Amino acid sequence: MRLHRNLVFTVIDSLNFIFNEGEYADKVVAKALKKDKRWGSHDRKFVAETIYEIVRWKRLYAEIAEVKEPYNRDNLWRIFAVWAVLRGYNLPDWKYFEETPVRRIKGRFDELSKVRKYRESIPDWMDELGVKELGEKKWEKELAAQNEQAKVILRVNTLKTTKEQLRAILMDSNIETEFLKEYPDALVLTERANVFLTQAFKDGLFEVQDASSQLVARFLEVEPGMRVVDTCAGAGGKTLHMASMMDNKGQIIAMDIYESKLKQLKLRAKRNSVFNIDYRVIEGTKTIKKLHEKADRVLIDAPCSGLGVLKRNPDSKWKLEPEFIDNIKKTQREVLESYSKIVKPGGKMVYATCSVLPSENEEQVKHFLTTEIGKQFTFIKENKVLASESGFDGFYMALLERKK
Repeated sequence: MRLHRNLVFTVIDSLNFIFNEGEYADKVVAKALKKDKRWGSHDRKFVAETIYEIVRWKRLYAEIAEVKEPYNRDNLWRIFAVWAVLRGYNLPDWKYFEETPVRRIKGRFDELSKVRKYRESIPDWMDELGVKELGEKKWEKELAAQNEQAKVILRVNTLKTTKEQLRAILMDSNIETEFLKEYPDALVLTERANVFLTQAFKDGLFEVQDASSQLVARFLEVEPGMRVVDTCAGAGGKTLHMASMMDNKGQIIAMDIYESKLKQLKLRAKRNSVFNIDYRVIEGTKTIKKLHEKADRVLIDAPCSGLGVLKRNPDSKWKLEPEFIDNIKKTQREVLESYSKIVKPGGKMVYATCSVLPSENEEQVKHFLTTEIGKQFTFIKENKVLASESGFDGFYMALLERKK
């Protein structure tokens, strides 16, 4: 296996942006892949996967390389050398690799792999928090699962096609997929591919959406003709799923505090041929008050730590701070109390997060049920999805009904 200079330089530049300039890995990777039009799919795969792997294992590799943040250029080369040695590459005779202690790297790897915070490459505080909330055994399994590469899952747009048809269409583009038993609208890619370049994607036949995320819309029990409010719609993966489940009948009010996200959703909705969405930017309490007791169904896909989706966003291990988690829990309580008032008597609501921490999930629901508004609700059921058990993202969802 040979290393190519221009690809490796792109990786080093990208790591600098992520580790030293606070940029998000997905945006840096997207930019890196556009760097050279002559690159083939293997070159792009090498760049993307190497960046993500080094971001994922940053703490372990930096410890082996004996470098500390902030990393200068030499430090980044040392981290890269660790990655290359552990991946079985023969290091070329470039000046950056002149004094690489190959045997020592392998020895240090074996030694550090005995300690969880290095083996799973995670900050101390996050490891302690996980153990405190999930217990040693469960957390250990969850961490290992969160360090595996995420699968590419598609959600079929049932307004336009079926799972079987889409599978055949993608097969014509040499993209092989498989059905997923418990997930009626999902196809999983057997091999990674850039599905966004396919005609099927441009025609709105599918969206890319993790299997766990696809459970949420179904959990809310939406039906055609209902009035549904998605209170934290974002770019709208779950909104679009609900629209297809409702056959474009009824009304979905997609709300978010960021107008830019709703603009993105508008574009996606157009491609999906979804036209029962009403877009509203949350400009204050007034926006919410107007909807009090007006909705059959309400989805609160609450802001959270994202500790269920680390396999998809490995850089958040290094960007998250303990204070952020404390603050986000306060926000979760506020949105639950505020947005639950939108549910009409007899209507239902789902509170969901992409976190695996009970303090962001079932404990928030328990607390809500003790509040003045919460006493008007009945808890129906919950689903705690762990990556270690499902193989997909970690998620939580609770279904509540407002008393008549």
